[in-house]
Amino acid sequence: MVKVRDLGLGFNSDEIVLFKYCSGSCHRARSNYDLTLGSLLRQQVITPGPQERILSHPCCRPTRYEAVSFMDVENTWQTVEKLSAAECSCIG
Repeated sequence: MVKVRDLGLGFNSDEIVLFKYCSGSCHRARSNYDLTLGSLLRQQVITPGPQERILSHPCCRPTRYEAVSFMDVENTWQTVEKLSAAECSCIG
């Protein structure tokens, strides 16, 4: 449960909404690409640049989203599409 103001989308509302997100480990979904990239990073054959972050494993991400509706301070209903995670899966 989070305040609409804290979503970072610029809405002025005192409402509290349910924001569902994905988390968890995807190590069992590792592909040959992930295993090879991990090995190359450990051996420092590949080194990330100063602004890069290279992940050698799949990420748990939303594969389906839900819209969230709320009332703003002007008593107007607002709906934000694709805001809350409805299903998650290992991507990458």
